[in-house]
Amino acid sequence: MTLGCKVNQYESQAIAEEFEKNGFIIGRFSEKCGIYIINTCTVTAESDRKTRQMIRRAARHNPKAYVLVAGCYSQLNPGKTAGIDGVDFICGNSNKMRLVDAALGLIASGEKNGAADIKVDDIMSAPLERMCIHSSERTRAYVKIEDGCDNRCSYCIVPQARGHVRSKPAEDVVEEVKGLVAAGYYEIVLTGIETACWGRDLGDENLADLLEKVDAIEGIGRIRLGSLDPSLMKPEFVDRIAKLSHLAPNFHLSMQSGSSRVLAAMRRRYNAETAESNIAYIREKIPGVTFTADIIVGFPGETEEMFMETVDFVKRVGFIHLHIFPYSRRPGTEAAEMEDQIPEETKNERLKRLEDAEREAALKIAENYVGSQKDVLFELCEDGRAVGHTAEFLEVTVITPEDLHGEIKAVKLNGFDGSTYSGFII
Repeated sequence: MTLGCKVNQYESQAIAEEFEKNGFIIGRFSEKCGIYIINTCTVTAESDRKTRQMIRRAARHNPKAYVLVAGCYSQLNPGKTAGIDGVDFICGNSNKMRLVDAALGLIASGEKNGAADIKVDDIMSAPLERMCIHSSERTRAYVKIEDGCDNRCSYCIVPQARGHVRSKPAEDVVEEVKGLVAAGYYEIVLTGIETACWGRDLGDENLADLLEKVDAIEGIGRIRLGSLDPSLMKPEFVDRIAKLSHLAPNFHLSMQSGSSRVLAAMRRRYNAETAESNIAYIREKIPGVTFTADIIVGFPGETEEMFMETVDFVKRVGFIHLHIFPYSRRPGTEAAEMEDQIPEETKNERLKRLEDAEREAALKIAENYVGSQKDVLFELCEDGRAVGHTAEFLEVTVITPEDLHGEIKAVKLNGFDGSTYSGFII
């Protein structure tokens, strides 16, 4: 069971490959299995709740099964994790590839002893754990290029759970991507905890250098980037990536707010004006580019005026999709101790209003796409429908009896329902 971000998804795939290499058969979490692994998340209070729920659910599926817990929640809360009935082994984020050895040891012992073995290292001094995947359960393959974050945003617990920036060497990234391309994956997503910081610990290299090397790989179809800090998108970076042949014209920005005053309180490294200027420059250099973003509503001290600055920002920029989160108070962060905490009902009300603004912007953007032809990489086929995404990350549904999973088809877009485009295969 994987909770949380794309990095966790990648790591879970690497863990699964390691188990298969050692003779295990991978089952579904909903099935009765002999071993359950929960790769956890702690980015919000809701993430914590889901983590605990999944651990308990595993124990209920099969009380005799071994339950192994890894990831961000267990990194920060090993004691609380051990206190959940049925947990046998706990590690954090620096030793997930030891889960196979832990499972083999538990099997050799013959029975559950009722006490969890805790192997959580100091993440701040941990090196980058060596991982590589050779296949993926998904149509697109994720490649983790770095771990950790050295930013200290006032609301975020992730640096404490993931440690300092540690980059995977460029040659290792290139070899991994080559293997996935050879295995038939058309789209490669480069992801990390703070993707924009790749290379910071390697000397003179930066993300643009890595992208140029990956773009040159023979046979690669589409390169997509994970979430990016808007401060990365400066002209010198954009000028270089605009020349790439295979980079998808879509960027997911960790904006968090469209109010410069809120961004300052969050300790983000940019303001709304700079971000909007950078976005305009990207549009100038990469025609047809689209943007998605993360936005937090209800940050401590966010007034109605500040919230409306975000609403207006969203309308001006024209994001094709937003991931909107109500602010979640995380113990151990600066924002958790701030005054003027926003009531939950106000957060939820603002979330709904921003969703309305998002839909309004998406409908306006759709006018540019309905009637056009786009290549769609299909990812899900069931009940006579195939769903996929264009290079711009527009979600498209077509009615077809064919199994198009993993295929790319030219589609004429003929409608938009507020979130998904409809079309027919040409």
